[in-house]
Amino acid sequence: MGVADPMGAVRRLLDLRHRGRAEDLPHALLEAAPLLGVDELAVLLVDYEQIALWPLRGTPPDGGEHDVDRTTAGQAFRHAQPRHDEDDPDGPALWLPLLHGAERLGVLKVSAKEAPDRALRDDLRTIAALVAELIASRRFYGDAVEHTKRRLPMQLAAEIIWNQLPPLTFAANDTVVTAVLEPCYDVGGDAFDYAANGDLLHVALFDTVGHGIDASALATLTLNTYRNARRSGLSLTDTYRSIDKWIRAQYPGSFVTALLTELDTATGVYQRISAGHPAELLLRDGRPMPSPPVPTALPLGLGHMRSRPPGVNEVQLEPGDALVLYTDGVTEARDADGNDFGLDRLTQFMAGAMAGNTPAAEIMRRLIRTIVSYENDDLRDDASAALIQWRPRRG
Repeated sequence: MGVADPMGAVRRLLDLRHRGRAEDLPHALLEAAPLLGVDELAVLLVDYEQIALWPLRGTPPDGGEHDVDRTTAGQAFRHAQPRHDEDDPDGPALWLPLLHGAERLGVLKVSAKEAPDRALRDDLRTIAALVAELIASRRFYGDAVEHTKRRLPMQLAAEIIWNQLPPLTFAANDTVVTAVLEPCYDVGGDAFDYAANGDLLHVALFDTVGHGIDASALATLTLNTYRNARRSGLSLTDTYRSIDKWIRAQYPGSFVTALLTELDTATGVYQRISAGHPAELLLRDGRPMPSPPVPTALPLGLGHMRSRPPGVNEVQLEPGDALVLYTDGVTEARDADGNDFGLDRLTQFMAGAMAGNTPAAEIMRRLIRTIVSYENDDLRDDASAALIQWRPRRG
């Protein structure tokens, strides 16, 4: 398989950095394919529910979606590893994951009559990395990415929340943070945030009272007050006080439960405030460990009702430990007989999922699909969760 001009393909794609939209990417890939000696390059993005992969809007006539759980394309997405498919209906295809940092965006389809050799595979991985960067940087200059990812109309409350959130998955300092939220198109009260500053990882999970526009507005204030406090260098205690003050001033009578956490990724020291929120699940070698007591403070917005400062718990993590933060919509999901999903099922699921080498983001995708299925695809409440894995390299 001859490679005509791989750098020419890179240059063609780089043309989109300064002028171009996400919807211009399919045409650029069409022009880049022959420069790499392949027949086709096509982008498929995962939808909001992470159920299927869909051709990026602007792609020439395509074969439709690829199920994440049942196709070779989905396998490449799930494991974030290349997969080759000799039995693709359109001919042999190589599927490459599209990763923006640790965030899984979708897959790049490479169609060719012959399997690419090692040198071409290396070039194609570079192309896939560049495509992921272009999608991440150009998505805000048009709606092609959103049109591709949305398979149902999105309610305004959910629109507001999704536009406030960071990427679902992040990795740095040998630590991974990944989160999920459902129902994707109607979420309004749950939110999360994180940031890595030096060795300190900040993670927060919020569950606001109510639903709809009012809840999303309250969540927006909460998220941005949290960021303001964090960026001002406030401690966990003062961060709690700042958010509590602003919620009480702007939404008197409302409240937000929360876990405000900090992990020193150099030492494994984990600190947190539980503002009326369920305790996180701590897993060590696949076994549940005792969690710090909850709550340590009243929900945000109600802190003035207690004179003493919020309590801060501290836990010394061990390498390989995992923390699962969740809202009550996870454990209180009910089946047709009215049985709660419960903490025991959550613990069993997480312990089983983490027994193998499944990527953290895939564990959480499977968790939220399990929760939705348990409640017969009709969640009564927002269900959100975040996983923190601390895996420092020994020595």
